[in-house]
Amino acid sequence: MDKFKKTFAFLFFVISGIILGGFLAEVCQNIPYFNWMSWGRDIGIENWNVDLYVIRFHIGFMIRATLSQMVTISLALILFAKIGKNL
Repeated sequence: MDKFKKTFAFLFFVISGIILGGFLAEVCQNIPYFNWMSWGRDIGIENWNVDLYVIRFHIGFMIRATLSQMVTISLALILFAKIGKNL
């Protein structure tokens, strides 16, 4: 049970850091002195089209990693390290 709680808490903190970082990137994009927080790169595979005459499908996977997400994920992991000891 303890391992489940720690795993769930870890995933919660990481996903929260990703979501909060994405939100901060969108908010800071139009603020003059904080627009550097929205700087990021797209990582992944562009759309790849497969046409088999009967079936056609697209395969692709892209992740946009921003500076604010890196900061919030780091803060979330530090916070998890402090709180995770007591779980």
